[in-house]
Formats: sequence, C-alpha cells, structure tokens
Amino acid sequence: MLSRRTLLRLPVAYCLVRRASPLAAPLPTGPTWPGSEWSRTDPKQAGWNAEAMSEARRYSESIATASFLAVQHGVVIDSWGDIDRRIELRSMRKSLLSALIGIAVSENKIDLGDTLAELQIDDAPPSLTPEEKQATVLELLKARSGVYHAAAYEDPEEKRLRPPRGSHAPGTFWYYNNWDFNTLGAIYEKAVGTSIFESFRTKIAEPIGMQDYRPSDGRYERENTSRFPAYPFHMTARDLARFGLLFLMRGRWGDKQVIPAAWVDESTTAWSGPTVFHSGYGYMWWTGYADKWVRILDLAPGGFWADGWHGQFVIVDPRHDLVVVHQTDVGKKVTHSEMGHLMWLTLNAARAADPGADPAALF
Repeated sequence: MLSRRTLLRLPVAYCLVRRASPLAAPLPTGPTWPGSEWSRTDPKQAGWNAEAMSEARRYSESIATASFLAVQHGVVIDSWGDIDRRIELRSMRKSLLSALIGIAVSENKIDLGDTLAELQIDDAPPSLTPEEKQATVLELLKARSGVYHAAAYEDPEEKRLRPPRGSHAPGTFWYYNNWDFNTLGAIYEKAVGTSIFESFRTKIAEPIGMQDYRPSDGRYERENTSRFPAYPFHMTARDLARFGLLFLMRGRWGDKQVIPAAWVDESTTAWSGPTVFHSGYGYMWWTGYADKWVRILDLAPGGFWADGWHGQFVIVDPRHDLVVVHQTDVGKKVTHSEMGHLMWLTLNAARAADPGADPAALF
C-alpha cells in the first residue's frame, strides 16, 4: 500500500469520481449571516462526524497550516490556528479586486468593453503595440489579454512561462498573467478615484462586518519593468470567511445586495479551461464545472475558489453550503494535493463525501 505522503504526490488522474451524498444537516429555513461575531457550533452538534473532523485537524497540523476555518449554513463548524491574525493573501488579492470591479460596473464607472487604447493604457518600454492595445477590460479579467509585457510581482516560474510578446491576439488564449491583474488595479483606481484598499473597506469590508480589515493592511509592490503595481493584502481567516460567505450568498448580506448577483455568477463561471489545476477560470476566480468535481481540490460541481501562492485558499462549495478558508505563513507551503486531501477529510467529516472515494482506497 502506498503511503499517504506518496499518495499526495500522485497525479489527479488517480482520483476516483465520487457520488454526492446528502448534507450533514438540513439547510436553515432562511439564509444565515454572522453578526459582529461569528456564530459557532461544534462538529457533533452540527451533525458532522467529530472523530473524522479530528482526523482532518491532525492532518492539517502535520502540514504547514497557519489557520483553518470551516463554515456551513453561515455558522463556524470548526477552526484552528490563528484565525484572527492578518496573513498575506498573495494572489487571492485578485478575487478581491474582481468583486470591487463588479460593483464599479454596476455603478457605470467601468465598461468591460473598453479597450486599453480607449483607456489610454500603455506601459514602460518596450511599450504596448497597437494590437495589444485592442485588449478589453473583460479580456484582462479573464486573463486573455494577449499582453505579455513584464509585470510586477511575478515569480521566476511565471516569468519563465510568460508567452512571447505578440504570440496571441487579444481574447484568443488564456494565460495566468500578472500584467492583466495589475493593470486592472490601475484601471479600477482611475475609474473610482480611490485606492483599492480604501474602496474595499467602504464597499465590502464594512457592509459585511469584517472584524479586522484596515486599508493599511494593503500595500503596493512596484518594479521598474512596469508602470502598474501589484496590490497585496493582509487579512485574517475569519474576515476571509465572510468574503467567501458573501459569494456563497451570491453577493447578498442580510437585506443588502453588496455585489450584484449576476456578477457573482459571471465571475465564478468557467470562461476558460481546463487550466493548470484541471479547473476553469472566471473573472480572477478559479472555478469548477457544472457537471464534474475538480479533483485536485476535491471540489463539488458548481464550486469555485480564490487561490494564493503556497497554500492560501478561500473555497466556496455551494452544493454543501460550505466555505473553507486555509492560510499559510510566508516561507511555508501547502500544495494543492495536500489541500485536496484536507478538503476530502473535511467533506467526509461533514458526511458529504463517499469514503470509498479516498484515493487511499485504491491501494
């Protein structure tokens, strides 16, 4: 029999298709949101398998988890680690900006059809070509701009994989492109007249009652190779869970529609795929599909997630009315395979998984 450590390194193809099982407990009679503090229960009271959840916790503590939080039906089922400590989100910043752009579109401050030429967007030499300037805001959101200019905050692997300039026309090719994401930040700030970090406070953090977020928790990362900075955030797990719940509820928080429901649906639809994670890609969200599981994260059909380098996740699973937040510290790493196994253990505890689907059962 292969060890669990070996199993986690196996390709996604080794995973089995699982049957969907009923939820651990019926849905509440109406939607549930937290107040100034999260409502909490424990796995046993929620109808989960407490022993199985303890196994999930033991596994999580054996990898590099800094914080973990699971919310079902708007209630915290279990958590561990530093859920009230601000940790850098890395690429999860992109999903936060996507939400802000959706609000700005609804306010007629951003037109998704505008081209870079119309917005007078150019970059440091070598400047954008006329063809590159035909990319639209929508194509940047989908990571399909075709602009492969050097970008701030790229890691060595992203620089190595970046396609050559001019190799793909706008809209024709998906590439996870920091240039697109950074430029969207500049487009947003020019359109609304405030910083991303201040806008996030007024448009999202305050309306949904985030407990810890402050605009000073964001910063800009600039490089000489590009005019457009990256915009990393620091955020706590308990605040990220509110953001995930907001998207689970299709942008609604109590009696207020914070983000248009149509934008939530569009931005979490797979406009491109399969991607490097055998998943789809929406508007700066990684997405599942309507008819199949995303094996690498053990994500049910219809699910989606925000993803940050080396183990930052906000996973939204509408089928099971579930939000899972996972964070790591700088210098630590949890792989997608490890996170997928932790998700499987969590779903098994929620009685939402078929135990026979664990890859370990193959050997």
